[in-house]
Amino acid sequence: MDAMDWELLRELQDNARLSFNELSRRVHLSPPAVAERVRRLEESGVITGYHAVVDPARAGWDVSAFVQLTCYGPSCVLRDPDVATWPEIREIHRVTGDVCSILKIAVPSMAAFESLIDRLAVYGKPSSTMIFSSPVTSRPVTAVPPATDRPAADRPATDRR
Repeated sequence: MDAMDWELLRELQDNARLSFNELSRRVHLSPPAVAERVRRLEESGVITGYHAVVDPARAGWDVSAFVQLTCYGPSCVLRDPDVATWPEIREIHRVTGDVCSILKIAVPSMAAFESLIDRLAVYGKPSSTMIFSSPVTSRPVTAVPPATDRPAADRPATDRR
């Protein structure tokens, strides 16, 4: 990926509804060149989709939390694909540490939260952290800084001096 690809990604992450004409104006390329670059980014899997950003609370999902699960072997939540289809489950992350997974959930009420925790308990020991607010919900993906801008521990051994 070159600097122009990153410029296109910056614009699309800010507003994915921009037309190729508007994108071309903003990045100073022709619309066909923009269309070709965006198509290549999609085909290579860099762009995985276009989404509307929805505020869960304003859509009726007033209670949000992170639920950590300590699972037990074959009954682990990560092994049940149905859990990912539950409407309350916003994200599932497999993690290291004392727990095996962290789920981000949203429910319409505390009663629904209690019910969800009961449903999750069959997979292991749940521990929850309520979300009061989210000052940063998502940040755009940017280019990885050059090796010289990163700490030595983060650079490949061949780049350390």
